[in-house]
Amino acid sequence: MGSSLAYLKNEASYLLAADYPALWGDQEALHPFLRLLHHSQRYQRQVGFASLYSILNKIFDLAPPVLIGIAVDLVVKRQDSLFARWGLASFEQQLLALASLSFVIWSLESLFEYAYARSWRNLAQQIQHDLRLEAYAHIQEMDLAFFEERSSGVLLSILNDDINQLERFLDGGANEVLQVTTTVVVIGGIFFYLAPNVAIWGMLPMPFILWGSVIFQRRLAPRYRDVREKAGLLNERLANNITGIQTIKSFTAEPYELERLRWDSEAYQQSNRRAIRLSAAYVPLIRFLILFGFTGTLVLGGLAAFQGRLDVGAYSTMVYLIQRLLWPLTRLGETLDQYQRAMASTQRVLNLLETPIAIGTGDRPLDPCHVQGEVRFEAVSFAYAGRAPVLKNVTLHVPAGQTIAIVGSTGSGKSTLVKLLLRFYEVQEGRILIDGVDIREYCLRDLRRAIGWVSQDVFLFHGTVFENIAYGSPGATLADVIHAAKLAEAHDFIEQLPQGYDTVVGERGQKLSGGQRQRLAIARAILKDPPILVLDEATSAVDNETEAAIQRSLAQITAHRTTIAIAHRLSTIRHANCIYVLEGGEIVEQGNHEALLAQQGVYYGLWQVQAGILAT
Repeated sequence: MGSSLAYLKNEASYLLAADYPALWGDQEALHPFLRLLHHSQRYQRQVGFASLYSILNKIFDLAPPVLIGIAVDLVVKRQDSLFARWGLASFEQQLLALASLSFVIWSLESLFEYAYARSWRNLAQQIQHDLRLEAYAHIQEMDLAFFEERSSGVLLSILNDDINQLERFLDGGANEVLQVTTTVVVIGGIFFYLAPNVAIWGMLPMPFILWGSVIFQRRLAPRYRDVREKAGLLNERLANNITGIQTIKSFTAEPYELERLRWDSEAYQQSNRRAIRLSAAYVPLIRFLILFGFTGTLVLGGLAAFQGRLDVGAYSTMVYLIQRLLWPLTRLGETLDQYQRAMASTQRVLNLLETPIAIGTGDRPLDPCHVQGEVRFEAVSFAYAGRAPVLKNVTLHVPAGQTIAIVGSTGSGKSTLVKLLLRFYEVQEGRILIDGVDIREYCLRDLRRAIGWVSQDVFLFHGTVFENIAYGSPGATLADVIHAAKLAEAHDFIEQLPQGYDTVVGERGQKLSGGQRQRLAIARAILKDPPILVLDEATSAVDNETEAAIQRSLAQITAHRTTIAIAHRLSTIRHANCIYVLEGGEIVEQGNHEALLAQQGVYYGLWQVQAGILAT
């Protein structure tokens, strides 16, 4: 049975791909179930066995009504009963055989119930686990523009709520569908074998039930898509508010934010109500259809038994079986509800997984140990989506082992240069080279391993000081971490923390000051020991005394290492080999500190302002 199901799935995939190649190529045009089937072919074996267990369980579960009919015939017919025809003459032998058969059937039914429950639940957990890891891994490969267009709350909703919704359906709904299908096939076969005329009336509601299910499915699908969208917006609101709780408190905006959350929560509630209003009507309508089938079997079967055209045992079997056939169909409403919720979630998860990765990796290896560190920007231009160009034909050269600085007003494109170097975004015009090779040719992971980046927006993970400094350097020892912390002027304050290097810094490092977080970030970059070091406002959050100490350390750290320093404080970069002044996305001046002052241009004006000579 398992192999047959796998074969049918392969055939369905083949036919879809062969007959509708354009449709198969446009994954979003396919029904979510077909997309999930195509995506999950690696689970064919598990699905096959779980399906087989569900079908066998239902077959043995339907056997007791048949045994009741045999028992009635055994009492009524005695020597003409089924067991008598099998050679069991005495009533006691027949009764013992019936009891033994009942024991075997009940045992097998219980065994296969355990088997299918375990198989489906394990499969649901496995698919949930794999999908979440696959979706998260895919998200990690996306460029920064992807995250600018989507909120973290929506992404978290997909990774958690939507994948959990699919898991809940696989946990029970798939088994329910299989067992209802098995029930219809088995009982329909028995009915048509015993009494075709009665079977026709008993099975009459089935087409209407199936038709009603399809209609409900079509009408529920858009309602549950709306539910998932509203859930994503609600999660987005919660994630933003928790992240920005300090700002909310400082502006005493708690009532305002509570009201905004109320709006989003009520929108989610109303969306669910619209879906519930329709889904709740399913079971009562199905019950009316079931009533006709049950009544028909009861009356027509009774007349046939009374007239001798149907055995009493067969009539008893049919009365029991018609209930086993029709009443479980009322659960289709709940199963259909789970299915539609799962398909709405599946569509969001697979849409995420099928979002193309904008920045691909090259295939050329880059060993950090062999990087010379020469960096060139050649006629580089770049613009963020929907905005004016940030960089315009920028050309600059960083000789291997030297330190260059980039200065300019806010929004001039300084940090964008660094993001392009790390390939967080892709160059739109021109190219960037490291050691004479276009960075797009390098393996992306190797490229980023070769660059140490200290951002002005420091991010620390919820963990210990040691874990945050050693992040990205998994083999680092405590001695290595302490050495890096000393170079970053962080060791002294770390020693004063309650547990020293084992102190938990809190989410985003909220238990530390801005200067302390920045020093840990510098220590993290130092420990990485990259051939190319990028300092993006690396001392912007420290006081003057600490800045002076860090500058002394950086003089040692940057020696014989290619360094790109971005700074607003010109005092921190005055000793750079070359300083580039960036304004309006273009390099307007370049030279060392003394040469730029002598030009009395833009840099000279900035220096005068910061030195306090001119009033600002």
